[in-house]
Amino acid sequence: MALEHLTKDTFKQKVFNYEANKEWQYEGSKPAIIDFYADWCGPCKMVAPILEELKAEYDEKLEIYKVNTEEERELAAMFGIQSIPSLLFIPLEGQPQMAMGALPKETFRQAIDDVLHVK
Repeated sequence: MALEHLTKDTFKQKVFNYEANKEWQYEGSKPAIIDFYADWCGPCKMVAPILEELKAEYDEKLEIYKVNTEEERELAAMFGIQSIPSLLFIPLEGQPQMAMGALPKETFRQAIDDVLHVK
């Protein structure tokens, strides 16, 4: 199951319209994870199949998006992405939380439970 890659325009529709809102306002209808990655990044390649497995497992309960930081520099800059992979966990209510690095699957599950409140 291929994960959707966000562009600036689809990001504004599905995640956060930062040109219209100063304060964080999530546009989605279910919790989400955004994987900020680049094609040359080794650890990103380790995370990619884990995210695809998680999408298959959680399916309709969760959105998982990818943002290519080389192509979408504005989005990367907006979140101050310094290292990749960086993973943004977005609950329906409250502020998103960023995690850095190639997380193991169990850590993703924990964050999906604790931050996104998805069982």
